Amino acid sequence: MILASYQQDYSPVGHSLGLSSIIAILPLLVLFVLLGVVRMKAWLASLISLVVAVVLAVAVYSMPLADALNSGLLGAAFGFFPIMWIVINAIWVYNLTVETGHFDVLRRSFASISDDQRVQAIIIAFSFGALMEALAGFGTPVAISAVMLIALGFKPLKAATVALVANTAPVAFGAIAVPITTLAGVTGLPVDDLGAMVGRQTPILALFVPLALVFIVDGRRGLRQTWPPAVVCGVSFAVFQYLSSNFWSVPLADIVAALASALAVLAFTRVWHAEETYQENDEDDGPGGAGGDSRRPRTPGGEADADADRDTHDGPLDVFKAYAPYLAIIVVFVLATRVPAITGKAPTKVGTTGTGLESVTHIVNWPGLHIVKPNGDPVATTFKLNYLSAAGSLLLIAGLISVVLLQVGPRRALRAYGRTLNQLKFAVLTVMLVLGLGYIMNESGETTTLGLWMAGAGGSFALLSPVLGWLGVAVTGSDTSSNSLFGARQITAAHQAGLSPTLMAAANSSGGVLGKMISPQNLAIAAAAVGFEGREGILFRRVIVWSVVFMLFMCGLIYLQSTPVLDWMVVDTPATAP
Repeated sequence: MILASYQQDYSPVGHSLGLSSIIAILPLLVLFVLLGVVRMKAWLASLISLVVAVVLAVAVYSMPLADALNSGLLGAAFGFFPIMWIVINAIWVYNLTVETGHFDVLRRSFASISDDQRVQAIIIAFSFGALMEALAGFGTPVAISAVMLIALGFKPLKAATVALVANTAPVAFGAIAVPITTLAGVTGLPVDDLGAMVGRQTPILALFVPLALVFIVDGRRGLRQTWPPAVVCGVSFAVFQYLSSNFWSVPLADIVAALASALAVLAFTRVWHAEETYQENDEDDGPGGAGGDSRRPRTPGGEADADADRDTHDGPLDVFKAYAPYLAIIVVFVLATRVPAITGKAPTKVGTTGTGLESVTHIVNWPGLHIVKPNGDPVATTFKLNYLSAAGSLLLIAGLISVVLLQVGPRRALRAYGRTLNQLKFAVLTVMLVLGLGYIMNESGETTTLGLWMAGAGGSFALLSPVLGWLGVAVTGSDTSSNSLFGARQITAAHQAGLSPTLMAAANSSGGVLGKMISPQNLAIAAAAVGFEGREGILFRRVIVWSVVFMLFMCGLIYLQSTPVLDWMVVDTPATAP
């Protein structure tokens, strides 16, 4: 029996891409207005936007209602596995350290670097967050960084804001460079060329992000007083991300850069101190409130009783146990992704099998969903069940190792897991709804309508290319998903406009990293991590300006790279060179 298929139509309104784009973007506009203006809870805003997407898919794009709803189910399933599967297990590992008291040891270890919260924001949100991004990706660094900042005295909303803005420059190489390898898969361009090109864009962004974090924490005075360590952090991260992505290893770019920046700041703070330290006071961090602060002149001996933790001396074994879960994560991920005998080869299509960790991986056709493009080619509607190789599963394995290292009993570990699920319940719901929204827009053709309309901009597409990636990540919360969505579209537009395909494909990923901080998925994870569920709209308003400003900066950089001004920075891929 031949099953009926839905055939996409990218210009259903008057056969005009422009008019159709006005309709296609409505679900996103509704989502952002409900979050940023109405201040609605993220899960409810996502649900309403999803309904809008379904109505438009059915009424305008002539998609059968069953297919629209089924596309949403596919997206929701992807939202839980692998995305929230990563976050759940990452937060569980963190909760284990809290349960055993070793998180306090870790906090004191970070605090010993500096008692200045502006410097702590750089070390934890940017450098340590980059390491978490490198290993797990998705919402993990935001959640863990935010709670660590709170433990050091940051107000919840400020901690979440700092964590969200920091999670930018490392994103393209996150989860062992999965966004880059995905981009290579959908474009046919070499991974090394794409990694090198992105490595000539995001490191420049990294120069400014630590400065932005200092400004968020303490405004102009903080920027004036603590710009030296921010510059040291940004420069060291940028240099090593560039070197690794261009000459050493694309998958390890963030790991190398994160460790280098942390060590650089650690060394720098041994010989440099700000004129005064910054610590927030105990005022309530209410909606829209900035919170208070307490500054103390730095005088010899004036810090003796500044923090009770300084009277606590942790032994070497305690310090080792505090870092052990994160060391376990690094070891597990390196073994699982860099040792061929363990990594194996993943199946490439339905019905095939893999080797190593991928031997239990299955790719299945999503039941009841059959969609074709206007030219009759089928749209992939498969679902990948990589039980062992998924980043969330690797984090679970690292967590089980941590249970042994931290000497946590099985019952206690299970209770911690239950608390983690309860903590993240609304974040899970939000992410599943947002991914459902994204898949409905993708499968109906709404997203492609936007991409084709932007691709018609000709030579000026170099300005719009990062915006396409930014929109993709804002909807899906994932640079990987955005690259999968728009990577091939960027290549087509590049050929039409006479631009470098490598440059435009990389621009999708580099622009996309700046949409992550405003994605409802990340907003929900951040809000849940700091105990402010339902205040995602406040977070959205706090980060949207940073997202737009950095995105415009990236647009300008990539446009200049498409012109004789900076075209010397563009990687020349032989297969696509003129």
